[in-house]
Amino acid sequence: MLKQRLSSLKVKIEGTWLEDCLGTLNEELQAKGIRLRPHAWISSEWFSPADVPGIAIPFYLAHPRLMKLEKKMMLDVEGGTWSECMAILRHEAGHAVQHAWQPQRRRRWQQLFGLSSKRYPRHYRPNPASRRFVQHLRLWYAQSHPDEDFAETFAVWLRPRSNWRTRYAGWPALQKLEYVDELMAEIGSARPPGLSRERVDPLHQLSQTLGEHYRKKQAFYAFTPPKTYDRDLSRLFSADPRHQRAPAASAFIRRHRSQIRQLVARWTGENQLTLDAVLDDMIQRCRELDLRAAGSERKLATNFTILLTAKTTQMMFGPSRRKWIAL
Repeated sequence: MLKQRLSSLKVKIEGTWLEDCLGTLNEELQAKGIRLRPHAWISSEWFSPADVPGIAIPFYLAHPRLMKLEKKMMLDVEGGTWSECMAILRHEAGHAVQHAWQPQRRRRWQQLFGLSSKRYPRHYRPNPASRRFVQHLRLWYAQSHPDEDFAETFAVWLRPRSNWRTRYAGWPALQKLEYVDELMAEIGSARPPGLSRERVDPLHQLSQTLGEHYRKKQAFYAFTPPKTYDRDLSRLFSADPRHQRAPAASAFIRRHRSQIRQLVARWTGENQLTLDAVLDDMIQRCRELDLRAAGSERKLATNFTILLTAKTTQMMFGPSRRKWIAL
């Protein structure tokens, strides 16, 4: 499959679960009195092109076999569940609304969100404790750029039963949600002036192979973990000769890595490929230190999960924290 070109994949939205998701999105827009119905097409990734009130959906979501390949190559399937797909669609609908009505030209929009003309960063450093931004997609994505801040705010506002007035009571972010509520009441029922039906980078025009696509995508999340685990691993596992008959710590980590990786990714927002690189490094150090998994396996699994979470948080937000890659 990796030798196949993206353009050769005969997948489409019609007749798949994606069609139902888009139907639900349109129902949510209608319930809010918004006239826009973003058009959608299959491409390589999630995006809403500048000045186009539409949504590109990644090809892998259109077929179960391609979802399995995405899982194998990336360890995760972004948008692969109904709830996650709807969350991303609401976010992309926020971009489509901005592209259709251009509210970023308004002074109040700029006061609340910033300048849309600000250059997109290659990296951004979120502050998880900030209450100036809503929390919708992972990695505190609203903090990456004013346009993403608006799209995230719109997504929270659009979601049925989000109870945003109570959830964000006392937060500065509530002003943004109230503005979106006022803005859409004003312009949502009007015919958008910009209704381009263009489809940017549709799948049938993409000549790269699946292998090339995934090599580029994996490189995007490449990360060299710091080699600072010895002390912590030695506290958790044992190098005492009395425990030589206990299972190797490296084998213990390999056995539990998938479950622990998914759990830590869920609660920290870190990409699973990055966590996998950290786990590979930990496994190698356990081998070199000849560490053994002595004691209760359940307790060791819990403590190792805590260790990996702590190390991940330290990498993300510690004094020597690395920069986040903007998604």
